[in-house]
Amino acid sequence: MDSMKFESVPQTDVPKGREGKHKAIITLLLKDIGQLQPASALKVPLAELPDSKENIRSALSRAATQQGIEIATSSNQEFLYIWKPEAAPPPDR
Repeated sequence: MDSMKFESVPQTDVPKGREGKHKAIITLLLKDIGQLQPASALKVPLAELPDSKENIRSALSRAATQQGIEIATSSNQEFLYIWKPEAAPPPDR
């Protein structure tokens, strides 16, 4: 058998999941989203985000998808808005 080019490690030593640099803010945002009242949105000052709104929005979208949470976002020059979209009514038959 040929020797392996790369090192072998036990599967128990393989990191599971994504513990990225945005974990703290994403955890806080998801917690707050879980407590939102219907027809409400979080209003997050962009100045308080640890990275660009694009990077935070991407990380939040990935985390929400992994947890089965549907979210929507919008932003302006000062704030990132995040909410859970209302369920669409069933189509008329």
